Formats: sequence, structure tokens, C-alpha cells
Amino acid sequence: MQFRSFALAACCTLLAAANPLQTNAQSGGVKMDGAQSSAKPIASPPATAEVSLNGKQVVIHYNSPRLKGRAIGTTIVPYGQVWRTGANPATTFITPTNLKIGTLSVPAGTYTIYTLPSASQWLLIVNKQTTQWGTEYSEAQDLGRTPMTSKTLPASQENMSISFENTQGANTQLHIKWATTDEYVNVQAQ
Repeated sequence: MQFRSFALAACCTLLAAANPLQTNAQSGGVKMDGAQSSAKPIASPPATAEVSLNGKQVVIHYNSPRLKGRAIGTTIVPYGQVWRTGANPATTFITPTNLKIGTLSVPAGTYTIYTLPSASQWLLIVNKQTTQWGTEYSEAQDLGRTPMTSKTLPASQENMSISFENTQGANTQLHIKWATTDEYVNVQAQ
């Protein structure tokens, strides 16, 4: 009988240790309901923008930084410097079909997106280097650059976002929004 009690206690201990839902909430673990307790939210969480153009799925994977009272053009996204267009790892652009992005012809493949912001006009940069950290930019790897169109958002947006909007058939717009900035470029499946 003692052996059964010991074996049962040992099994319960192992199960409790292996079950992340029973981690002590005071140590920053997970509560019984699975919600995170007292853990800081991710500063620049991963995000995805997707669009279907003529039945082909075009995808952008990026991390979305927060404004936190900073100003575009000065304390973040400095004008005249290539920006990783997101945070953390480089922003990945995957297209299974040839595209025309603004004035740039982009063959099917995987790329990195950067931007070159300025007070008067931003440029979208499609770069052939992939899987690097976002700040590891090589101009020699540029597929090309294309001008973007600028709009002002009616209200400031805290989280940077990338989205596809105004999609119709083979056409869409790629938007990069942050603070009151909305930079976009037309995209067309070829």
C-alpha cells in the first residue's frame, strides 16, 4: 500500500511539474486559465499581412514596433536612412507570382523589404538578401527601389502596420502606417 501511495505521489509531482498551466503565477508563469500573468507584453510582436492576387497568396512577415511617444523622422525612422520597416528580424516578403510594385518588376520569390524615408517622399526597397537581422542591410543586394505615395492618417496610430488594401483581382496597394504616416504603393500581379 505504501508503494502505491509513493508511486501516486511521484506521478502527481511529475505531472504538476510538466503542466505549464499550473506554474506559479507569482513567478511570471501562466495562470490556470492559460492567461499570462504579470509578464510584459512583447514590445514588437510578430504580424502578417496577406493578400490573394489572381488566386496566389502574397505574404509579408514583420514585427510591429510601438510609437511610445517618439516622432517619425527624428527619434525613430530617421529621414535619409534606410529603415528595416518593422522591428527585430528583417521584414520578409514572399510572392509566388511575378509582381509590378510601383515602377519595380519583382519576380516570384522571397525578399526583404526596407524603406528609405524622407520628409518629401519615401522609397520602398525590395532586397534579395533574406533571413538576416533587420539592421543588416546590403545595398548591393537591392533588387530595386520604387517611390511611395504619402497620405496623412486622421489619427495617430501607435502600432506600426503593414497591410494590403483596395484589392481588386490582380491589383492591390501595399500600405505602411505608423503615427499619422500612411505610405503606400500600387502592386499588380503579372
